[in-house]
Amino acid sequence: MTPQPICTAQLPLSKRLKAGTSRAHDSVDALVMSVRPFASLECYGYFLRLQHDFHGALNALYDDIELNRLLPGLSELPRFDAVCADLADLQLQIPPAPQAVAPRSTYAALGWLYCSEGSNLGAAFLFKDTQQIGLTAENGARHLAPHPDGRALHWRQFVALLDGLELSEAQREEAVSGAVAAFDFYRAALRDIFPAT
Repeated sequence: MTPQPICTAQLPLSKRLKAGTSRAHDSVDALVMSVRPFASLECYGYFLRLQHDFHGALNALYDDIELNRLLPGLSELPRFDAVCADLADLQLQIPPAPQAVAPRSTYAALGWLYCSEGSNLGAAFLFKDTQQIGLTAENGARHLAPHPDGRALHWRQFVALLDGLELSEAQREEAVSGAVAAFDFYRAALRDIFPAT
C-alpha cells in the first residue's frame, strides 16, 4: 500500500517548519561539519565570526515588540552578546555589528527565530566539541552553553509558544520561507568567512 503524503497544512507550526526546512538544515549541517570548525582554536575563531554574523544580524528581532507579544520572554534569549564575549575570550577582534536582517513580515521573522533557537538545541554536540579544544561555558564557548533551564525544556517551551499561535495558511508559509532564508543566510556567511569553501 502506497503511503499517503503528509498534509503539512495539518501539522503544528513547529513540525511544519521542520518539514519545510529539512533539506536546508541538512545541507547547512553537512557544510558546517565539512569545515571542521572545532579542529583547532584557529578554526573555531572562524566559526565564532560566522556566529557573530548570524546572531548579530537577527539580534534586533529579539527586542521586537510584536514578536515579544507573540512569543513572551523572547527578549531574554538572544546570544549575540555571548558570541562577542567568546571572541573576546579568545582575544579575537570583535567585528562591527552586521546589518540587521529585515524579514518581509512578522511571520517570516518567526521562521528566522525558529532557525536560531533550534540551533541552540543542536549546540549540545558542538559544545562538547569545544571542550576538546579547552573551552568552557565560562571561557570561549558561552554562546553554545545550555540554557539555564536545560536545552530540551527551553526548546519545548519555545515550540509550545510557536504551536499555540493561530496563523493563516499564508502566514505559516511566510514562517517557512523565513526559516529557509535564515539557513540560506548562514550558508552564504559560512562560505564568505571560512577559507576554501
